[in-house]
Amino acid sequence: MAKTDFTHFDDQGRARMVDVSGKADTLRRAVACGRVVFSAKAYEIARSGGNKKGDIRSIAEIAGVMGAKRTSDLIPLCHPLPITGLSVSVEPDDDAHAFIVTAEVKTTGKTGVEMEALTAVATACLTIYDMAKAIDKSMTIGDIKLVEKSGGQSGDFSRDD
Repeated sequence: MAKTDFTHFDDQGRARMVDVSGKADTLRRAVACGRVVFSAKAYEIARSGGNKKGDIRSIAEIAGVMGAKRTSDLIPLCHPLPITGLSVSVEPDDDAHAFIVTAEVKTTGKTGVEMEALTAVATACLTIYDMAKAIDKSMTIGDIKLVEKSGGQSGDFSRDD
């Protein structure tokens, strides 16, 4: 397939961002989530705060915020956005021996914040792994997904599962 078959390339084959200048500014919101699953023993250490690098949950939440703010630096052709609201939470799931990461991002603008929410979750999950790898290299990061979004031409989305 030639480069010009993609919407991110112009008729000369040069990369371009999607032109959103004709779109109206609307309230945009996206929520994403993911998880990091530990072995039972490692989870207890991480959950109790016994990690040598510090408080896994609070540091991962800060990392998620930082990741969301840098999304356009990480994802090619992603528009930089003025984020007007951003929260990241890391909550324990004792039954699954996991930390569940949830991010909510808001803006008023011409394009959505799904990528910012997903980047926040991925960054927080990677931070959890980095902070706990000394106690459990078998952790798995997964189930990163968009949970819901609102605003924009494509309308609202809410995951059913």
